[in-house]
Amino acid sequence: MKLATIRSACGSLRLYTSGPGSRFGGVLRRCSPVGVTDNWLSLRTIGAAPSSSSSSGASPTLTVSFEKQQDNWSEYNKEVVQSTEEAMETLLRRNPEIQPLLAILQSGEDDSILEINKKIAGKIGLNVTQICLAKECHEDDIVAELLKLNSDPKVHGIYLHLPPASLTSRVLNTLSPEKDVDGLTDVNLGCLVRGDLSKSFVPPVVGAVLDLLGKHDALLKDKSVLLVGVEGSLRLTLQCLIERSGMAVDTSRWNSKSLQKQVMQSDAVVLLGAGNMDVPPTWARPDAVIIRCESILEPDDDDVGLSSRSGFGYLTAAYRSQNVVHSCSRWLQKQQYRPWRLRNLKLQPLTPVPSDIQISRAQTPKPVDQLAEEIGLLPEELEAYGRNKAKVQLSVLGRLHSQPDGKYVLVAGITPTPLGEGKSTVTIGLVQAMSAHLKLNSFACLRQPSQGPTFGVKGGAAGGGYAQVIPMEEFNLHLTGDIHAITAANNLVAAAIDARMLHEATQSDKALFSRLVPTVNGVRKFSPIQISRLNRLGINKSDPASLTPQEVSTFVRLDLDPCKITWQRVVDTNDRFLRKITVGQASTEKGQIRETGFDIAVASEIMAILALSDSLQDMKSRLARMVVGTSRSGEPVTAEDLGVSGALVVLMKDAIKPTLMQTLEGTPVFVHAGPFANIAHGNSSVLADKLALKLVGRDGFVVTEAGFGADIGMEKFFNIKCRASGLRPDVVVLVATVRALKMHGGGPNVSAGAPLPKEYIDENLSLVAGGCRSNLKKQIQIAHLFGVPVVVALNVFKTDTQAEIDLVCQIAKECGASDAVPCHHWSQGGRGCLELAQAVEEAANRPSNFQFLYNIEMPVVEKIRTIAQRVYGADDIELSPEAESKIDYYNQQGYGSLPICMAKTHLSLSHVPDKKGAPTGFVLPIRDVRASIGAGFIYPLVGTMSTMPGLPTRPCFYDIDLDPDTEEITGLF
Repeated sequence: MKLATIRSACGSLRLYTSGPGSRFGGVLRRCSPVGVTDNWLSLRTIGAAPSSSSSSGASPTLTVSFEKQQDNWSEYNKEVVQSTEEAMETLLRRNPEIQPLLAILQSGEDDSILEINKKIAGKIGLNVTQICLAKECHEDDIVAELLKLNSDPKVHGIYLHLPPASLTSRVLNTLSPEKDVDGLTDVNLGCLVRGDLSKSFVPPVVGAVLDLLGKHDALLKDKSVLLVGVEGSLRLTLQCLIERSGMAVDTSRWNSKSLQKQVMQSDAVVLLGAGNMDVPPTWARPDAVIIRCESILEPDDDDVGLSSRSGFGYLTAAYRSQNVVHSCSRWLQKQQYRPWRLRNLKLQPLTPVPSDIQISRAQTPKPVDQLAEEIGLLPEELEAYGRNKAKVQLSVLGRLHSQPDGKYVLVAGITPTPLGEGKSTVTIGLVQAMSAHLKLNSFACLRQPSQGPTFGVKGGAAGGGYAQVIPMEEFNLHLTGDIHAITAANNLVAAAIDARMLHEATQSDKALFSRLVPTVNGVRKFSPIQISRLNRLGINKSDPASLTPQEVSTFVRLDLDPCKITWQRVVDTNDRFLRKITVGQASTEKGQIRETGFDIAVASEIMAILALSDSLQDMKSRLARMVVGTSRSGEPVTAEDLGVSGALVVLMKDAIKPTLMQTLEGTPVFVHAGPFANIAHGNSSVLADKLALKLVGRDGFVVTEAGFGADIGMEKFFNIKCRASGLRPDVVVLVATVRALKMHGGGPNVSAGAPLPKEYIDENLSLVAGGCRSNLKKQIQIAHLFGVPVVVALNVFKTDTQAEIDLVCQIAKECGASDAVPCHHWSQGGRGCLELAQAVEEAANRPSNFQFLYNIEMPVVEKIRTIAQRVYGADDIELSPEAESKIDYYNQQGYGSLPICMAKTHLSLSHVPDKKGAPTGFVLPIRDVRASIGAGFIYPLVGTMSTMPGLPTRPCFYDIDLDPDTEEITGLF
């Protein structure tokens, strides 16, 4: 037994651990001023009211006068303790790192209950912690402590040793039923009455009584038991369980006129709350069993309390300890992978197909906590944002670390038209087909849409028709605020840059040092982030007073070159007039004027970091490494140098958790991160994919989407995301449409907002064949460069003819696709994607030979050239002088071994948007090369790529509105 006592002005808290070699895993609690108290723990909490004749106020460590077996307490206790020890040994053999812990929450410092429980715990090997509140503690104090104990995974049982007045409904409803080892909660009582012992705890008093009655099972079976003075939940529990064991039960009050008659007619009598009252021996039959429970505390010095007066108390403590071991075992069982019990939502597709928002609104989503339970998530792993969406804790990865991953499917596409070709709808339709119709566990992992396209041209990204994420309004607008967190973090860095340049320009070294390392309460010391900067500078000192003037100057001056600041502000709106701006024009900025600009929020390096991080620690490290510019001496300046990286992690701590939503058919979706694929790496997060792969199980499927065409999103998925995650895909689904194939086959241009030319409405097999043998063939070949099988999914539109559909599927197979199938998910939901689901399942079970396109140690120029030639079909690349200079600089700084993230138009395999099909014979111009060191890639800018889109003449927002009476949104798509 180990004892730790924490004393302070607020009172004292005693924490006990017991058992040989035990490891205390509880938490230290502060407590209110305390004094010795003898307050009752009301028997009403376990079913009986305290007798008016009981004036001592002692806590109910119960003793018994058991007329037939007074000398057998040792035997009874030892049997319970021995069985609990055996259960404990089994538990520890399978989980040696676990240590069950009982927490006793009481008012005052009466240690009688603790002494009895710790003596039993010491025999079994449990830990015990005692939390003492003030004798007259408030309900809020009790609830606050209970909430802490409920959320502490190291605590497996909670015993409330409190006065009856303190055991209010609020207190009992706060107590977690999973840790209610005394069986006080309504949930526990309901499970017991229903007979569900696997989800409940038999109250220790009830367990002790049943044990004593069980010793006379042969004599008492089919006979009668009288409960005297037993009220409330204890009476109900005792009555239910005794009757279930085959005995008849009657009850009586102490003041009942028929008590003597009832006692004389009973084969066993249980007396509770008697106080000074007793049943005369002459009332009972000679062979009757009398069990008397008393509120007397006399911890024995002998082996586990064997006296007749305290033996019952030790027996109840033994059962309480047994419940703690059972609770720990159940907790461990909950940590294991749980098979899905997914309840699908029924779809009733209409013809003609209504608008996306009408379809979304017609379906009622399952509560997100229900969905989470169906897919094996624990309640504590969920952070609900309203009824329909929730963040998922990353602790799931630790809980399921030994669980094999499921199959990993990537959805990419051919080079799209400006209208998009439906990769998101295919992704959603595919998982609806797998989960709702083939009964395969499947998870979709999608990017969060930017509000730029939502209010610009393209609209939302929740899918469409009968293959959507719902509610689509919540999906497309704000979601859980991740992009806002990225915007705040990004712009905090920008503000820190300009503020630091101003202060360095207007202050001396001494003044800067005094403000950066201020004296607080007479003490001057460096913050941890400043110590890190000192170490990077080679100044291994921790005392500010020990720095030389030169070291002070080196420390305080970042000396950023205004012309070489690469960090820009961001906003999640298409605003072309922010592409180039001037800042610092106010007189208060003292002439610190410079040109800068805005990017769209999803182009921020912080968005890429969110998508590529595999833990909170990894994200913290990546944020610290972000290079924001270069000093005048040519050294990179990082976010950590600015002292801002810790604050960035704080802003991003919730954004790193994926958001759980659902499809129209009730299948799960993770929505997380949203980088564009033309100006970033264009994939949802590594963490969402990893979580989903664990949750679906070995035979399940995770379907994730890469942005734009396979030449952009898919190539970056393989070369950047797969390198960061260590994951390897099993199959690629390549989405094509007859519309896009006709465009690549020589059809006229397609423009957003303009009517489609007749070539796209009427059957034209020649154009279809031309697009298949150019762009579709090339994109299949790109996938094969990575050794992954390809299934072509033809997203069928109502204007497509059967001949066109058949021709696409035929040529796709001739070009090397494992299979090619038409998909009707837009009009039919998952049922319209069954053929694709079956083809993907078959292809995923074939052996694959995944390989990266290039060796990461190749020179930067050669990596760029490899992508240009083998993926885009270029003859060569052409570097501008600025690009060459940047590459040389990155090599000098040691960044040359990073992967490449090409910023290129998504409308063509080349750098010219109007070149459709599979162009050849061109030279790819690289006008600039930038580095996202935190994200971990070099990104060349091809041609005239812009990182801030603009609004068209008629943006989507013209049609978006809100009904002020119903609060329903209209116009989203």
